[in-house]
Amino acid sequence: MRRLLAAVLGGALFTAGLTGCGIPADSDVQVDGSGPAVEGGSTNGGGSRPATRTDTNDPKEFVRNYLAAAAGEREQAYSRVMQFIAQDAKGRPSKRQSSEIALTVVRLRENPEARSNSDGTYDVTVRVQQVGVLRADGTLAPPTASETDYRFKLRPAGDGQPGLVLTELPNVLLLSDEALGSYYVEHTIYFWNSDHTRLVPDQRYLPSAVPAERRVTEVVKWLARGPSDWLAPGVTQLPDRTAPINNATGSDGRWEINLEMPGANDDQLALLATQLAWSLPELTGQLDLKIQNQNRLTVDLKQERLDNPAYPTSGSPERYCVYDGAIHPLSFVGEPSGTVPVAAAANKGVVSAALSRSGDDILAALVVTRADRKQRLMVGSGPDPVTPSNGTGWYASVGRPTWLRSLDPQHQYGLVVADNRLYRFDDLAGLKQILLPVQGPVSAVAASLDGHRIALIVDGALYVAAVSLDGGMSVGQPRRLVTRLTDVTAVDWYAENQLVFAGSELRSEGRPERSIYQTTVDGARDTALKRDIGAPVTHLSAYPGGAVGGLPTGSYMYEANRVAYRNNGFDTIKRDQVLDVTPPAAGVKASNPTVPFFLY
Repeated sequence: MRRLLAAVLGGALFTAGLTGCGIPADSDVQVDGSGPAVEGGSTNGGGSRPATRTDTNDPKEFVRNYLAAAAGEREQAYSRVMQFIAQDAKGRPSKRQSSEIALTVVRLRENPEARSNSDGTYDVTVRVQQVGVLRADGTLAPPTASETDYRFKLRPAGDGQPGLVLTELPNVLLLSDEALGSYYVEHTIYFWNSDHTRLVPDQRYLPSAVPAERRVTEVVKWLARGPSDWLAPGVTQLPDRTAPINNATGSDGRWEINLEMPGANDDQLALLATQLAWSLPELTGQLDLKIQNQNRLTVDLKQERLDNPAYPTSGSPERYCVYDGAIHPLSFVGEPSGTVPVAAAANKGVVSAALSRSGDDILAALVVTRADRKQRLMVGSGPDPVTPSNGTGWYASVGRPTWLRSLDPQHQYGLVVADNRLYRFDDLAGLKQILLPVQGPVSAVAASLDGHRIALIVDGALYVAAVSLDGGMSVGQPRRLVTRLTDVTAVDWYAENQLVFAGSELRSEGRPERSIYQTTVDGARDTALKRDIGAPVTHLSAYPGGAVGGLPTGSYMYEANRVAYRNNGFDTIKRDQVLDVTPPAAGVKASNPTVPFFLY
C-alpha cells in the first residue's frame, strides 16, 4: 500500500526563457509567480527550428548558427550540421546512429572573433566554457572535453550557392547553451526513493518540436533506462528489462502505454502510474497501463497527482532572521509572519538556524556561540515551541545547518558544515562526519525540497549529490557544476531543479565582482540575478516551493557585509521589519538583522 505524500507543491518556475524573451542575461532579474512547474509540453523555443546555412553572410553569426544546428530531434541532427560544412572540410564530424549522438554543450564566454583574409576566407575563434554532454536520453552529463576555444575557417559557398560554408572545424558536434535553452524543453521526470515514499526529480531535455505522442514515448523510455548517473544512489529504478513495446498512443483524452515489465505486480504498477502522472504533468484524462498487451491498470492522471502529491510541506512559508543573537520573525506587507517556534530559554547566542516543519512538530537546529567565539550545533524537535537541548562539541566555525525533509518522524536527519568538514546530525544532535570523494574544504551545504539531493560548496566550487536514507544516510558521488562564478560562497535550492548561489565573476572590463546567479541542477543554464553586490555573500536562503501561501517559487534572501536583503526589489531588511524586538535607547545605533531564512 503506498503511503500518501504530504501536501503538494508545484515544481520550479525556470527562467531558462529569460534570455529568450527579451530580458538580458546580466539584468537584475526578479523571478516571480507561484504557479506549478513549466509543463512538459511547454516550449522555450515555441517549436521553432534552428537557422539554416543561408540565413546570414556574417561569419560570426554563421558560427553562432552552426552552434545551434544540431539542436532538435536526433534523427536529423547530423544532416542539419552537414549543411554548414564543405564536402572537403577538415574536421567533418563522423556520422553516427541517432541513438549514439552526444552533443558537446558549450557556453560562449564572449562574442566570436572574426578575421577576414585576403583570399576571401574568414577565421573565427570562439572562446568557450565546457558545460556538459547532452546525451540521447535527454540527460546533460558532465563535460568530457577540456578545450577553452574552438577555431573555424569559412569561405563563400561558391558554385552559385548563397551563403558561407565551413572548411575547417573541430571534429565534434557542438551545441551552445543558448541553443539548448531555445530549442529544448526542460522536462522533469521522477523516480521513487528507496522506500517508495518520496518522488525525486530528474532533469531532462526534450526537443521543443517533438509532438505530444512522442513526448509520452520518450518519457517512458527515460524512466525505463533509469536516472541520471549522479542521482542513481538516491533513487530506485524500474525492474530490469522494463521497456516500451511500442509507441504510446492517445486520442480523445485517453492514453495507452504498453510495456515489457518482468514480474510486474499490482503494487509496482501503482507506483509506476504515479511516476508517469508526475512525469507527464501536461496530460489529463485516462491512462491505460498495459503489460505485454494486457490492460493491467487504468488511472485518471489528474486525480493521480491529486491523490499522491509530490512534496512535503505544511502551512505557509514564513521569513525569519537572527537579531541580537536571537531568532525573530520578519514582517512584510502581503506575506504571512509567525511566532518564534523556539523556547525563549534556548533562543540565545544564536549565530544561524534552520527550522523545518514535520507534521505537527518543529525541527530546530541552532548554531550558538560562547564568549570565546567557539560555536556548536544545538538540535531539538517537538511541538511548537521546541527546546533545542541536544548539543554537539565546540568548533571554530559552524555553517548554516539544513534539514533533510524526511517523511519518517523516527529518522530525522540534517547536514551541517563544521570546521570545513561535512557532518550528518539527527534530532538528538548525534554528529557523524561524512567523507566526500572530492578534495578540499567544505564551506556550505543545502538540501532540496525532496530531501534526496543536496548542493555543496567544496573549495569554492559548486556541486550536487544524491542522498540515500536507506539504512541510515549516505551521500553519493558529488557532481561538479560548471558555472560562470568562481570562489562560490553560498548556495540554496531556488526551485525544484534550480539553485541560487553567490560568488565572484570577471566582467568584460576584467574586474572581479560579487554576484548572485541561478543555475539548473546540471549547470546547463547560468542566469545572473544580482550583480555588483560589493561584498562577499556570506549567507543565502531560498524558498524552493510552489503554489503555497503568499511566497512564489524563487524567493530568496541573502546577507553581505553584515547587511541582510530580500530579492523582492533587492530591498535591505530593516530593523523595523523585525518583530518582537525592543527599540534601542536614544542615541544607540540599532543592530542589523542577519542570516535571514525561511520556515516551511
